[in-house]
Amino acid sequence: MDAGLYAYLSYRDAPAALSWMEEVGFSIVLRQDGSAGEVVHAEARMGDAVLMVSSADADYQQPALIGRSTGGGLYLLVDDVDGFYRRALAAGGIAVIAPEDTAWGTRRARILDPEGHEWSAGTYQPGSGW
Repeated sequence: MDAGLYAYLSYRDAPAALSWMEEVGFSIVLRQDGSAGEVVHAEARMGDAVLMVSSADADYQQPALIGRSTGGGLYLLVDDVDGFYRRALAAGGIAVIAPEDTAWGTRRARILDPEGHEWSAGTYQPGSGW
């Protein structure tokens, strides 16, 4: 069976979230706004990564950061972890794990976006094994 997995996030201020994503290197390839200025559906792309985005339709609460994680988030495979981290912080992200080399031979970093969604970036490609 063929399958694909795509993530989606809702934001209180989806237009600002899309701007943040552009600043860290995503292209907004689709955007549909509603009559009240909300983002009904948008798609942000970086390479093969696609994230669907919309305006929140309720007062959702992001899990709090406990130690170095909120308990779940997005993982973005990138060649330049340090560059992604710098762009994310410059655009208003919150530092969680500064770029570091891992014990398994890859590089990673973690930030929270301006609304508290957890983003990890790294050179490890899931499915490839250690």
